Amino acid sequence: MSDLSHIRNFSIVAHIDHGKSTLADRLIQFTGGLTNREMKEQVLDSMDIERERGITIKAQTVRLTYKAKNGQTYILNLMDTPGHVDFAYEVSRCLAACEGALLVVDASQGVEAQTLANVYQAMDANLEIVPVLNKIDLPAAEPERIRQQIEDVIGIDASEAVSISAKTGLNIDQVLEAIVARLPAPKGDATAPLKALLVDSWYDAYLGVVVLVRIVDGELKKGQKIRMMQADAVYQVERVGVFTPKQETVEVLGPGEVGFLTAQIKQVADTQVGDTITDEKKGATVPLPGFKPAQQVVFCGLFPVDAALFEDLREALGRLHLNDASFTYEMESSAALGFGFRCGFLGLLHLEIVRERLEREFNLDLIATAPSVIYHIHLRDGTVKELHNPTDMPDVMQIERIDEPWIKATILVPDDYLGSVLKLCEDRRGRQVELTYASARAMVVYKLPLNEVVFDFYDRLKSVSRGYASFDYHIDDYEEGDLVKMSILVNGDPVDALSMVVNRQRAEGRGRAMCEKLKELIPRHMFVIPIQAAIGGKIIARETLSALRKDVTAKCYGGDITRKRKLLDKQKEGKKKMRQFGKVEIPQEAFIAALKMDQD
Repeated sequence: MSDLSHIRNFSIVAHIDHGKSTLADRLIQFTGGLTNREMKEQVLDSMDIERERGITIKAQTVRLTYKAKNGQTYILNLMDTPGHVDFAYEVSRCLAACEGALLVVDASQGVEAQTLANVYQAMDANLEIVPVLNKIDLPAAEPERIRQQIEDVIGIDASEAVSISAKTGLNIDQVLEAIVARLPAPKGDATAPLKALLVDSWYDAYLGVVVLVRIVDGELKKGQKIRMMQADAVYQVERVGVFTPKQETVEVLGPGEVGFLTAQIKQVADTQVGDTITDEKKGATVPLPGFKPAQQVVFCGLFPVDAALFEDLREALGRLHLNDASFTYEMESSAALGFGFRCGFLGLLHLEIVRERLEREFNLDLIATAPSVIYHIHLRDGTVKELHNPTDMPDVMQIERIDEPWIKATILVPDDYLGSVLKLCEDRRGRQVELTYASARAMVVYKLPLNEVVFDFYDRLKSVSRGYASFDYHIDDYEEGDLVKMSILVNGDPVDALSMVVNRQRAEGRGRAMCEKLKELIPRHMFVIPIQAAIGGKIIARETLSALRKDVTAKCYGGDITRKRKLLDKQKEGKKKMRQFGKVEIPQEAFIAALKMDQD
């Protein structure tokens, strides 16, 4: 156990690509956590997808030992956090386990939307913040201007901000000295009953569930019997350890320390993030405040391309859920796509990552239906129903009103692209809240309906601003919307996988685009196929796929026209009958392409 005054728990927060993971690499290298031979780029980003996309998805912790210039040895617990909007909940739980934060700002790009969002989270958690200016070795770096910008936009003192280059390792020692000197030590009582905050949990094939904890009071030892207060489950601790970043077992974890424990836990569901762990016999009575549960905002159906692989998909979702408890899934069936699951995600990037991990780690071929958000449907009998799937929409006559989720979006964009960004927000039914300037960049706050953002807002924003705009949002409130369910009918039969809830003004354009797209994708049959978009009983768009025609008169050469007529009439009768009983086979590729359709 360590002296409390010699422990520092801190997190690194920043916008995407401002150098969090690279700074973590340098701190590990400088304190000798790993030798130069073991070192690799972004050593904490362990997943393949993290390394390929260059983003952090799961927060990671490392315990470092640092001998300061005053001769004392300190234990530094570092938490590297994600920067993306979708993983903001990962950031919030890391901050709850820390006393301080390093705010990394790119010295050439300055303060971005997510820098603000993460700093405000750190301020809400009452953390001490040390600003760090990264990438000062770049020719475009303007440290003095960015210092001023941090003071103007965020409102924290940046006069003592440490200027570093995480890539070359310049001034890393100054960062470590600032951590030791300026961040507070944790508080805690080693003699009090055990109170530990469950920060994260994941499944390990050899050890079972590994639980990451931050000890607040008391001690955690091997062989101790512990109780999860929220889940009310009792376990015996098998091993206690820390990540340095390699796993190392220790005898005991004391107040202020961050480490892991394993205890033959089979289900990650038993270890709820934010729960309080205490001693079974001499337990604490009041749990720690914990975290808000992660809120799913985007839902979509996932179906296996080969229906026989449904059980494999069920097992894969169960195993992935062990490592990422923030998505939900329940079974659903669709006439067009067979059996699958309705899954809830924290955002579009999260959806993409989960889908990619399922395809990669479990070799599955999946179809995802169009993403939708949660609507609140107020029925005439006074009840309120949550709608996750457009196909479950009740009868229009029973509905009094439909409320849709709105978000508050903060967009930072250079002045040159402001006009096109404002137009994009207005096109998406947005309402401007405020427009202010931070040096040469405009900060726009807009209220937008979430279902307009879910499809491709982020991509459009990047393209109209040539990649310079940064965007952050949080769910604001539910508001009444003029919403309708649009169904797609092929040969008179509704295709449930393609139905969606849309704004009434937008419905016709969306419907027409969908019908045109399907006309290109569905192969021609022996009979005419109408493709329609409908709201209730009203058809709002239609395309007709013409029939293939066999030449039945080929064997009639010369002779009487009535022979040919007779054959053609017979064919016509047959086609009529075919159209009545004929089933239209829509190939899987057509579904996938229609669902990927640009939703503009």
